[in-house]
Amino acid sequence: MIKLDIINEVVNRTGITKTKAEMAVETVFDTMKKALSEGDRIELRGFGIFNVRPRKTGIGRNPRTGAEVAIPPGKAVRFKPGKELQTLQ
Repeated sequence: MIKLDIINEVVNRTGITKTKAEMAVETVFDTMKKALSEGDRIELRGFGIFNVRPRKTGIGRNPRTGAEVAIPPGKAVRFKPGKELQTLQ
């Protein structure tokens, strides 16, 4: 599923115009990006939790050549699924 599929689903379920649905979906994603960039945690009950955690530094290996590669410190977005999402089969 891509963003366009989500927009089309919003249009089908709500009956609003495609431009308004696109604006709504873009607003939600932009708000989530902004919150994560500020280090905030996003909790969507029944879906899951998005948060930013520091990424470990260290030495990795290039799988093709086997050469060592330095992994710089950074941050990574992590997702922990909620109970309802974990029980999907």
